[in-house]
Amino acid sequence: MASVTDDDGPRQLRRRKVAIMGVALSDCGRVDDATTPYTLHAQAARRALADAGLEHTAVDGLASAGLGTLAPVEVAEYLGLRPTWVDSTSVGGSTWEVMAAHAADAIAAGHANVVLLVYGSTARADIKAGRRTGNLSFGARGPLQFEVPYGHTLIAKYAMAARRHMHEYGTTLEQLASVAVQARANAASNPEAMFRTPITVDDVLSSPPIADPFTKLHCCIRSDGGAAVLLAAEEYVRDCRPATPVWILGTGEHVSHTTMSEWPDFTTSPAAISGRLAFERAGVQPSEIDFAEIYDAFTYMTLVTLEDLGFCAKGEGGAFVEKNRLTLTGDLPVNTDGGGLSAQHPGMRGIFLLVEAVRQLRGEAGQHQLHTPTGSLPHLAVASGTGGWFCSSGTVVLGRG
Repeated sequence: MASVTDDDGPRQLRRRKVAIMGVALSDCGRVDDATTPYTLHAQAARRALADAGLEHTAVDGLASAGLGTLAPVEVAEYLGLRPTWVDSTSVGGSTWEVMAAHAADAIAAGHANVVLLVYGSTARADIKAGRRTGNLSFGARGPLQFEVPYGHTLIAKYAMAARRHMHEYGTTLEQLASVAVQARANAASNPEAMFRTPITVDDVLSSPPIADPFTKLHCCIRSDGGAAVLLAAEEYVRDCRPATPVWILGTGEHVSHTTMSEWPDFTTSPAAISGRLAFERAGVQPSEIDFAEIYDAFTYMTLVTLEDLGFCAKGEGGAFVEKNRLTLTGDLPVNTDGGGLSAQHPGMRGIFLLVEAVRQLRGEAGQHQLHTPTGSLPHLAVASGTGGWFCSSGTVVLGRG
């Protein structure tokens, strides 16, 4: 806690509480060729401001990042903003949880009052049109030059990690496949999900091979889309639209490695650190969490992140994800909108985790709304993003006011 000195001696500056006041998605799934990432940024931003009941003039902080060349200064100008606080941290899929942590700290300390996190990508449309701007390419610079000649793609790196977990702990292909099956089951009741038709474990195992042991249905979909999250200081809560504020209770971030040779343990993700920090700072235990939104570019990500966040012991993730535990009616609903495996995945999905968590906590998830065993709305949630090939992690614990 900061302090200042005046004529009466040192006094403490109170850190403000921070709430997420507005969330929204842009158009998602498949967009036409006339739609640009800027269009999706603007759609999401306008909808999030409307959700919060705020005007764009209230925004004095902006955080944005993307797969293309969109810098915060460009996004700010396009949205008609003149922020006095900006963040362009880019750590892959965990970017938005890390940005939320930075924004919450800035607001708590008084460096900003209302911060907009915004993202938009035409990743799918770019690939379909043969444009390179939406492709997820990490190049061959720096340390990556030592792996690229051997053809280690992002998918292959996740596949190697999954194989290691299978070798050490006996995790099965069927257990990994069940993660995709349950994600699709959650997507079935979400009208915004790109794929809603139920699938089986056999469907996953028999889909086209991509990188051993992954088949196509072990891997995330490729979509277009964007999202926005609006954070504000506690004094804004009483004047904004949401009747039930969602508070940021604790955050954590961790960066691990970029080359596989520098990853100490393929069966442990950086969420083991970011999660511990977030739970400690929030003052809650994993056992108190009602549901989790976890980055799921591949089925293995969900399984190992659940272990590292403390929902089960290391090596027990395979058994944990069985028996529909992750569905809307399961013991620990995970990726309640269908996740990156079924709902949407426009390149960097971390911001979608925050949107879905807030909607669930506010009771605004529609057909796929969660309820506790007693029939009440969920009270605590965790959103945990992963970047690269388990290179980074950001975790945010959220609570309903």
